[in-house]
Amino acid sequence: MTTPDCPSNFHCEDKPYTEWFRKPWQERMAFVEDMVREISLQTDPQAMVKVYSERMMKILPSDQRISLSRRDLQFPFVRVTRVETDELNLNPWKHRDSLPVLRGGLLADLIYAEKPTIIEDLKLAEDDPSRKYLEGIRSLCVLPMFDQGSSLNMVVLGRKDNGFSHEFMPENLWLSNLFGRATANLVLKEQLREAYGRVDRELKIVADIQRSLLPTELPQIPGLDIAAYYQTSMHAGGDYYDFFHLPGGKIGMLIADVSGHGTPAAVVMAVTHSIAHTHDGDPDPPSKLLNFINRHLAARYTNGTGTFVTAFYGIFDPATRELRFANAGHNPPRLKRGRGGPNGIIEGEANLPLGIDETELYVDSVQRLHPGDILVLYTDGITEARAPDHELFGTDRLDEVINQSEHSSQELIDETLIRVERFTNYGPVTDDRTMLVIQFS
Repeated sequence: MTTPDCPSNFHCEDKPYTEWFRKPWQERMAFVEDMVREISLQTDPQAMVKVYSERMMKILPSDQRISLSRRDLQFPFVRVTRVETDELNLNPWKHRDSLPVLRGGLLADLIYAEKPTIIEDLKLAEDDPSRKYLEGIRSLCVLPMFDQGSSLNMVVLGRKDNGFSHEFMPENLWLSNLFGRATANLVLKEQLREAYGRVDRELKIVADIQRSLLPTELPQIPGLDIAAYYQTSMHAGGDYYDFFHLPGGKIGMLIADVSGHGTPAAVVMAVTHSIAHTHDGDPDPPSKLLNFINRHLAARYTNGTGTFVTAFYGIFDPATRELRFANAGHNPPRLKRGRGGPNGIIEGEANLPLGIDETELYVDSVQRLHPGDILVLYTDGITEARAPDHELFGTDRLDEVINQSEHSSQELIDETLIRVERFTNYGPVTDDRTMLVIQFS
């Protein structure tokens, strides 16, 4: 396999490559299979390049192997990203600014020409910046590596004596570009992994901040057994619950659910918490606090965004055993009577969720509670949990758990969660889940 225009002083037949193709196909297949298997195991682009280079040297040996890049550069500048004979090879993806950049010269001309070629009887000008990397080299095999139609990278192989064969240039160009795409994909995968890692760490911080807004301890009120459960579907979520110690031994209990999921909902949840805790007046009756939150949310934060917050806020007075409450479009709490009365829900005046209309005025209602009664407040992540066939858990199943329970508030929450998990076949949590259970004695 010699080229017709081969100079008389060069052996244009690429003997190593010729010998490779003369080997039995089984031997070549075993070599290639072993190489691609080892390449597939690499997670570091630098290590993958090393594996590929070492294997290809056995097929296509060279005395010099130079990798170039003109990414983010303009003619006549070219960056030398890797030199086979340099023991201090830097990772070009992590130390790009430390790599040498050449101005003009043969290597720059080659990468901007974007043409695969073979150069024999190489001669360089004395002031050519490429001379440093090509000293003693007589022949070159130039393999452009294309990205978006341009030769942004290039591999230059050099030999001190034997020339390269034009017969094998198509295969060399093909293989080098396929490997280049594989390397680029691995680099992208690594960059995505690092980016997701940063986002994940930031989201965990957001989640920690959000959880710090929730009560660190549940109120210890004589005659009340209070338990709470809170789980987000992502790192952070839009559910919110809170308790307020009020004058006269009263206790305020708030549960809310921001529309949407994830970090955007968590931000609105944090804003809602902040507004609720900046109310400097008497938060009794409940409608007064909801009016305050709604006015600020709708006027300054959620107006025009389509975001809203459902909320239920109730104030229990142990002296009168009355629960005065206002509901901003939230799921009505479930009520289990302790003295054999009819179980059901606590219904009041229907009002819009918070953050939709700043002129909305919330209306108070009153529910008298008796010893043994159980009040269950929850967000729709409980009742809208889905089975594999997409059926909802629903309020009927929640009521069934509540009505059958003869245990503490915490045990009632545990029983509910077990039922929900079984119902969803232990599938992923797709919405935030919050429950507050208060038993009155």
